[in-house]
Amino acid sequence: MAHFAINCFSDTLQMSVNLNVILPQRTMRHGFTGSTPDGKYPVLYLLHGMGDDQTIWQRRTAIERYVEGTPLAVVMPTTHLGFYTDMVHGLPYWRFFSQELPELCRQFFPQLTDKREYTFAAGNSMGGYGAVKLALAMPDRFGKAVSLSGALDLVAMAQYTDVSPLMQDIFGSTQQLTGSDNDLLALARKTRNKHRVLPALRICCGTEDSLLPFSRSARTCFAGLGYDVTYQESPGGHDWAYWDDQIRQAIPWLLEGISS
Repeated sequence: MAHFAINCFSDTLQMSVNLNVILPQRTMRHGFTGSTPDGKYPVLYLLHGMGDDQTIWQRRTAIERYVEGTPLAVVMPTTHLGFYTDMVHGLPYWRFFSQELPELCRQFFPQLTDKREYTFAAGNSMGGYGAVKLALAMPDRFGKAVSLSGALDLVAMAQYTDVSPLMQDIFGSTQQLTGSDNDLLALARKTRNKHRVLPALRICCGTEDSLLPFSRSARTCFAGLGYDVTYQESPGGHDWAYWDDQIRQAIPWLLEGISS
C-alpha cells in the first residue's frame, strides 16, 4: 500500500485542510486482488469522530493492514468539530466533504472510481453520523455506508441530554434540527420517497455504549422504510478497541461483489 499525507486549500472552507490517503500498490513483494469493471479503485471515505483528525484511524486501528491485498483506496479527511454539517454559526463542512472533497480526491488521484456501487463511507461516532448522512443524501453517489457507534438519531439524543452550545452552533435549536436533512431519520424518509435505488447500511454498536439506543432507533426506522440494513450489537464500549474490530469486519462487507 502507498500512503499520502495531503495538505491542500479548500475553496469552500477558505482555509487549508488535511487528509490522509491509502492507495493500493502493486510491488514485487505485495499486490492486490479484485478490480472494478473500469479498472479503477473502489474508495472508502473513512470519517473521524469528535476531537480527532485525519490521522486517528491509522494511529488507533490497523486499517492499512485490513485493506492490504484489496483494491480499496481509503480517504481520511479532517473535518474538525463541524459534525459533517453546514453549521448554523460556523463553516459549511457538509458542502466541503460531500462536494469539494470527492472532487479534490479524483483530481489528485484519477484512478479512484466515481461509480456509486464502488464508493463507500464509514465512520465512528460523529463520523458514523457523517457516513450515513452521505449515503442517505446522495444515494446516486454512495452505494454503502457503515456506522460504528454512530450518533444517528440526534433528535432522540437531544431529548435525553443537554444540548451544548457547540451543538446549537452546528444545528441550531432542536426544532430547527427536527425534520431537516440533518435529522437522519427524516432524511431517510425523504430519500426513500425520491429515489428508486437506496444505499446499503451497516450499523454496529457496542452493548456497553451509551449511544446504543440511538443506533437501535435508527435501525428500526431505516429497516422499516425498506433499506437493506445489516445490524450488529456486540460487547464493547465507545472506544477504539471496539471500532478497530468492527472496521476489520466491515471491509469484506464493503467489497462484496468486487471481482477477483
